[in-house]
Amino acid sequence: MALSLSILDQSTVVSGRDPADAIRETLELARLADQLGYARYWLAEHHSSASHAGTAPEVLMAAIAATTRRIRLGSAGVMLPHYAALKVAEQFRVLEAIAPGRIDLGVGRAPGSDGRTAFALNPAAYQQTGDEFPRQVQDLIGWLGEGLPVDHPFRSVEAQPAGPTAPQVWMLGSSDYGARLAAILGLPYCFAAFITDGRGTAGALALYRQHFRVLPGRLAAPQAAIAVFALCADTEAEAHRLYRSREVWKLSRDRGIYAPLPSVAEAEAYPLSDAERTRLDQARPRAMVGTPEQLRDRLLALAGEVGAQEIALLCPMHDAAARRRSITLLAEAFGLAHAPVS
Repeated sequence: MALSLSILDQSTVVSGRDPADAIRETLELARLADQLGYARYWLAEHHSSASHAGTAPEVLMAAIAATTRRIRLGSAGVMLPHYAALKVAEQFRVLEAIAPGRIDLGVGRAPGSDGRTAFALNPAAYQQTGDEFPRQVQDLIGWLGEGLPVDHPFRSVEAQPAGPTAPQVWMLGSSDYGARLAAILGLPYCFAAFITDGRGTAGALALYRQHFRVLPGRLAAPQAAIAVFALCADTEAEAHRLYRSREVWKLSRDRGIYAPLPSVAEAEAYPLSDAERTRLDQARPRAMVGTPEQLRDRLLALAGEVGAQEIALLCPMHDAAARRRSITLLAEAFGLAHAPVS
């Protein structure tokens, strides 16, 4: 089976431009991904962050649906503990009516923020005891079309607008928890390898396949994807030059500082300590950075190693034109079918 290629976009805020510019750049990149033949365009959810402007993936999905023709659109993800399952079902029912057969609803339980912000989003969640996430996911699936159990207190409540198609629900995660839950519920699963720097990817996907259950109306077999950072340029030297922004940004992130992505010039001027320099030198060979051919071979090898059928590419860059060039080069390297442009 050929590897499916998609895009994951965090609407990254970059130095020197407003967060609103990040949203407009997301809209532009999504149109290009649609034309290039990518399978999906997924939008992340973060809150109260100077690094990421994508606070409402469902709103971005609606805007992208209006300006694209074939690409699937999804959340990666909706952080379900912040919300009522019924409201999320209604939002994605509306999206499915706008773009039938093109909507993915990826859900996760991470806060996508700090603890104070998570509390501000849903104070009632902190009054609950136990893990409510599995129940929320099952309620969500029920309201999206499968129906709620006969003894469910809200069985008579309907999520509108009803229609002949429904969003595909994905489980997202960066630990074994999501893999196990996706397997038990018979859902497709995506592991966020870019969060763990690849650690735990193979184990989580193996766990998912091992425990996968075939349930009526759901997948007939496991469907596994991984999300990775990948940066491509015409030359290896140029790719690594552009990567300097991400390297320096990650140093701040690992200290708990979520700042705008610096420019290459700002990153090159950053005063690295000896320890930081050593750390970057050790991490650089593992980074998915290089020419189209290099990345194609490495991505195919990675997918085969961990058993993924799809890879979602996260490619934040300070230079928006270089970012568009990156996904164009990878589309060409993988031979994606270009959609007709009117």
